[in-house]
Amino acid sequence: MKITLCIILFVFIVIILRVFYIQVIDYKKLNQKASDLWSRNLPIKADRGLIFDSNGVVLADNATTTSLVVIPNQIKDKKETATKLAEILNVSYETMYKHVSKKTSIERVHPEGRKLSYEIADKIKALKLDGVYLVKESQRVYPYDTYMAHTLGFVGIDNQGLSGIELTYDDYLTGEDGAIKYFSDAKGNKLSLSEVYEQPQDGMNITLTINNEIQTSLERELSNAVTKYNPDRAIGLVMDPNNGEILAISARPNFSPSNYQDYSLEEINRNLPIWATYEPGSTFKIITLAAALEEGKVDLEKDTYYDKGSIKVENATIHCWKHGGHGKETFMQVVENSCNLVEKQEIL
Repeated sequence: MKITLCIILFVFIVIILRVFYIQVIDYKKLNQKASDLWSRNLPIKADRGLIFDSNGVVLADNATTTSLVVIPNQIKDKKETATKLAEILNVSYETMYKHVSKKTSIERVHPEGRKLSYEIADKIKALKLDGVYLVKESQRVYPYDTYMAHTLGFVGIDNQGLSGIELTYDDYLTGEDGAIKYFSDAKGNKLSLSEVYEQPQDGMNITLTINNEIQTSLERELSNAVTKYNPDRAIGLVMDPNNGEILAISARPNFSPSNYQDYSLEEINRNLPIWATYEPGSTFKIITLAAALEEGKVDLEKDTYYDKGSIKVENATIHCWKHGGHGKETFMQVVENSCNLVEKQEIL
């Protein structure tokens, strides 16, 4: 009897410990699993973070739009619902019927029902169809359209960054979506319980070193240059020499980030001020000479240099572009002749 009593006591202790574990320790996990069986979420998209210039001017903004979602299990007459929605959205009945008949808890009507106009959204709302919902969605807009398009970049239909700053800082600009949580039975029928609103968290804003006034001037001058000279491409870059901040950047050809699908991959992917880099070569000689003049190291007219055609630097021999060199020349003539050797000697 003692042994039997001990066994029974042991079993009761195990049961009590198990109940304690379920009710206290594992409660949140099991409660979440139970809730997932009878709760559904209508998604609410978070706003993407804004992009500002250095003075707070908005360069990339958001506009609120509406998207269509359906809950197939709540739709009583699928044929009627598909017919009415197809007519409003101007799509085929077959396409819409696939959406309303899909074996899923929530179906986002994509792409036909994305980013709807207010007029179309009002027509759908007026139908008051069971299982048909309109949810808030954010759409990216660029107030200055083509301005610094390659640098800002663009986003896809789901507001995901695809190029430029939009892509590079996508993790910061992207927020956390919210939802309207409602409850339904196993068949998907909506229960008479209070809905739960989970507020979305917007993405972080980003401030650039760009000055919109300078950017506007650069865009205007590039457009004027293209109109006057009709070049294959044009590049503009404005930098603060004191700290290296980029104040304006643009190129031609450019594009509209809101309509990037209308352009070729070369037009939207090549940020020419960055992509088309090359060694400055002889154009940098004037920088070297300007530094020497600034420090009072040379006199353009009085100081001279004899160019013999080559000079040895470490274990390498640097040649002048002119065979035999230019001979004796003033520093003004050095610039005129684009003499390699004087530049090298000044750098050293």
